[in-house]
Amino acid sequence: MRITIISHDNWGYNHNIVTALEKRGHTVNHIDFNTFKYKYPNFSYRIYNFFLKALFKKNIKNIHFGKEINNRLEALGETQDVVLTIKGDFIDPKEILKFKKYTKKSIAYFNDNIYRCPKIIPILPNFDEVYSFEKEDSEKYNLKFITNYIYSESELNPEKAFKYDVFNISSKDNRFKTIAKIADELNKKGITSKIIIYDKKNKGNNPNIEFISKYIHIDDVNKYVDDSKFLLDIHRKEQNGLTFRVFESIGLQKKLITTNPNIVNYDFYNPKNILVIDEENIEFDADFFISPYEPIPEDIYKKYTLENWIETVFDLKNNE
Repeated sequence: MRITIISHDNWGYNHNIVTALEKRGHTVNHIDFNTFKYKYPNFSYRIYNFFLKALFKKNIKNIHFGKEINNRLEALGETQDVVLTIKGDFIDPKEILKFKKYTKKSIAYFNDNIYRCPKIIPILPNFDEVYSFEKEDSEKYNLKFITNYIYSESELNPEKAFKYDVFNISSKDNRFKTIAKIADELNKKGITSKIIIYDKKNKGNNPNIEFISKYIHIDDVNKYVDDSKFLLDIHRKEQNGLTFRVFESIGLQKKLITTNPNIVNYDFYNPKNILVIDEENIEFDADFFISPYEPIPEDIYKKYTLENWIETVFDLKNNE
C-alpha cells in the first residue's frame, strides 16, 4: 500500500507508525507539519489573524499548514491508498477536504478529546473514517474507538538497577499544580524522581522539577523512561483517554502511578501494577513501591500493541 501520515509530531510518537508500516513492506511518506514554519509578513497580518480567529474561527497558520500539506501530497505524484491525519484540528477544514483528491481513503485519529479541542467537530465530516482515543467522544459522535499504542517493549528484569524511582515529562498547563504537589510529596517520602516540565518561557522554580524550554526528542525521553522504575501519568481533568505514558508502562513492564480514575475500566488494569491517586488527597501506598510487577496476560497485551493498532486503522488484514 501507498500510505501518507500527516501529523504534528512534536514528541516523535507518530514516526513509530511509519516505521511499523515500512517493516511490513508498505511505501510510507510522513508529512510532519510540526516542522513547518510560518512567519507573519508584517504586524498587520498578526492583527488580521486575531480578528480572523475571533470572528470566523479561522487561523492563518492553520490555512498555511493545510496548503503546504496539499502541495506535498500533489508532489508525491501518485494516488495514496490511505492518508492518515493526526492532530487534524491544527489544519484548516477546507484544506483537509482537499486531501481526498490524493487518496482512496482519508482517515483521522485524535488523541485529544472534543471538550478540550472543540475545533475537532467541524472537521469530522471531512474524513472517510475517524478514530478517537476518547470513549465518550466515540459514542457521542459515532467515531471508532481505539487507544494509543505500545511503541516500545522490553523483557521484565527484576534485577535491573534504576537511576530514578519515578519519571514524568509534561507540558506546563493546568496539570502543573498537581504535578508540583506530587513532586513535593515524592521528595518528602524519600522517593527519587525525574520530573520534567516543558515551558516555552521557562519560568518555573520548583526544586523538585526540571524546567525545559525546548522539546526533548523521543529517544532522550525513552532513555529517562529506561532509567526509571516507575512512570507517572497526570491526566487532564476534562480528558479520560489514556496517554502514551500508560502504554509505555505496559510495554516496558513498569508500574504506573496515575491520576486518571478511568483506567480501572480497562482490561489490563491490575491494582498491583497501577496506583490510582486522588490529586486532591495525594497518598502513596508503600507496598506498591516494593511489590513486584505482575505481567499482563498475552491476549490482553497484544490488543494494545502498535502492530494491532496499524492492522486495525489501516485494515491490513484485508489489504496485505
